[in-house]
Amino acid sequence: MAKVLMIISNGAQVKTYKTGYWSEEFRVPLNALENGGHQITLASPKGGPGIVDEFSLSDQWDPDGESRQFEKLGRSKETVRLADVSGTDYDAVLVVGGHGPMFDVAYDPAAHRIINEVYDKGGIVAAECHGPAVLAFTVRPNGEPILAGKKVTGFPDEWEPADVVPYLPYSLEQELSKVGEYVSALDQPKFAVWGDSQIITSRDPMSSQVMADELLKVLKK
Repeated sequence: MAKVLMIISNGAQVKTYKTGYWSEEFRVPLNALENGGHQITLASPKGGPGIVDEFSLSDQWDPDGESRQFEKLGRSKETVRLADVSGTDYDAVLVVGGHGPMFDVAYDPAAHRIINEVYDKGGIVAAECHGPAVLAFTVRPNGEPILAGKKVTGFPDEWEPADVVPYLPYSLEQELSKVGEYVSALDQPKFAVWGDSQIITSRDPMSSQVMADELLKVLKK
């Protein structure tokens, strides 16, 4: 059994635009990891409730209602504060996607510290969709970006909704490209990539199961 820290956003609002974590990217790996016998701790920058992006619960993105049913369980209502967490206690850290992490998790110094602590003990660092934003701003003790010389993916500029772009603090693709080798793999319907033997990122909500499967394989070892 592995101990996994899952990080979700406390949400953000810019004028009329509200966002948070993406439900499918929370639900799918959480269920898979727990069903696999792993121990999950939920955390966020502020602690307390994580905030879901309501768009991830829309008919367009949740046609079968699985995420809506999952959210009724209230799994995101209580999280620990990242500043109170030590990465040395965990075998893996997974940053859940959604636009929310671009606003809070990405800039959180405790998130950067935890990622380095997990990485230094030989653990797995994983991030989904917009979650890799935090890796764009994580620096190793030697001053180099943690993604230096490594492949990374995340939600591509080409797919960002035009009506949302004006509210975003930066382009995820561009920030990742500054510090790593960004790969979009738009010809593949689902995509995740290992940057090295410890860092894995996935591209979009449809790739959440790929992320879960990859984590289960490596944690089993």
